[in-house]
Amino acid sequence: MPNNDNEHSKDLPMESLKKGVTRRSFLRNLGAAGIAAAATLPVGANDMKAEEKEIDSLTPIAGAIPVTLIVNKKKHSLKLDPRTTLLDCLRENLDVTGTKKGCDHGQCGACTVHVNGRRVNSCLTLAVMHDGDEITTIEGLGQPDNLHPLQAAFVDCDAYQCGYCTSGQIMSAAGFLNEPWGHTVHDIREGMSGNICRCGAYPNIIAAIQQVRQKA
Repeated sequence: MPNNDNEHSKDLPMESLKKGVTRRSFLRNLGAAGIAAAATLPVGANDMKAEEKEIDSLTPIAGAIPVTLIVNKKKHSLKLDPRTTLLDCLRENLDVTGTKKGCDHGQCGACTVHVNGRRVNSCLTLAVMHDGDEITTIEGLGQPDNLHPLQAAFVDCDAYQCGYCTSGQIMSAAGFLNEPWGHTVHDIREGMSGNICRCGAYPNIIAAIQQVRQKA
């Protein structure tokens, strides 16, 4: 059987061949040299690189625009890239994560919030367009110890499964109840048609909305 080391030895300089260095031993020694070189790096070099990255992330964004948002009755003064959507601002800048990012194209309704009392798909609007506006998310609608009637109705009617769309469904339903819709099941379906439930809990969602209407 031919010796692979000898077959590939033609790639090495003649000086190395004369010293009995094969391709395999050459690569093995090269790898060992790389490890040794890495071991000689100053202590904390990796930490310094991580610190540099952190500093870079804090660098002010060119063209950032000052914006004041009132989210769940709390005022926030921010400087944002003008391309930042209201959804990303809530989740990434303010850590208000009850509002979910589903399709990010305005087709599923998971990101529904209220802006000055009206329901809005927060993925389709820019944060800088809402300077001074009152924004309400699911966190501002109710709390575990003080549920909004719709939140309580969703629990009573088991109007959710995975729960990912639930915050958007509730926020949309809250807006729907303040709009001039009729009282039939068809009206509810039409008014809530912008909110998709991939689990298919629609009958229970309708029941929850009807429950709130009846109590009101």
